[in-house]
Amino acid sequence: MARERTVLVTGGTGTLGRHVVRGLLDAGQRVRVLSRRPRRARDDGPQEWATGDLLTGDGVTEAVAGADVIVHCATGRKDVRATRHLLAACHHTRGNPHLVYVSIVGIDRVRFFYYDAKLACERAVERSGLPWTVLRATQFHDLVARLTTSQFRLPVTLVPSGARFQPVDAGEVAGRLVELALGEPAGRAEDMGGPLVHTSRELALMTLRAYGRRRSVVGVRLPGKAFRALRAGGNLVPDRAVGTVTYAEYLERVEKS
Repeated sequence: MARERTVLVTGGTGTLGRHVVRGLLDAGQRVRVLSRRPRRARDDGPQEWATGDLLTGDGVTEAVAGADVIVHCATGRKDVRATRHLLAACHHTRGNPHLVYVSIVGIDRVRFFYYDAKLACERAVERSGLPWTVLRATQFHDLVARLTTSQFRLPVTLVPSGARFQPVDAGEVAGRLVELALGEPAGRAEDMGGPLVHTSRELALMTLRAYGRRRSVVGVRLPGKAFRALRAGGNLVPDRAVGTVTYAEYLERVEKS
């Protein structure tokens, strides 16, 4: 078992963060969750709780204090501001935590506003002066599913024509983040992709079938550099298809739940 560290997890209540917290606890680590919301009364888990807001910086310095490792899973519309507040808090406490940041495959090839923000966060982490590790992963299964389920009210399902995706299991990405958090700073870790590449049409049809919906799937050829990069496979890492849980297996779990 790895020596005990104090590990702060931002976004520890989200899809990825919950898996990371569980994995760290299973590894015998002291885990602290940073959340904007107070701890729920019925939550009696062994993890510590820190209430703070990365967008304003309130409470973040207190949350960071004493952390040996920070796994930065929190994400949203203002990622750059949140990451800067986190880095500022680290410097304010004069700590030197190992910062592990989860990012997205292809953000330097597929350029639109959200990916540009993630790339800016990566650069901020790299230049922070802290020991750091960045892991890029492909899209999580649940995000890929939402591309279809969010359109259930429409008479047809629209998909980006020519685009392909390589969905990966969030739990497997979390497992890799735990390994990286408990290891030495690695800089840019090797990318992590799901086991199979599917067209957007294939994924939509699989999702509709799993949810018992019948819809026509219509490909839409979207303009712009970002979608040209998608069609060229800029979001894929077929040589790093290290995930093992397929999208079909994820949907089987959804059907049974």
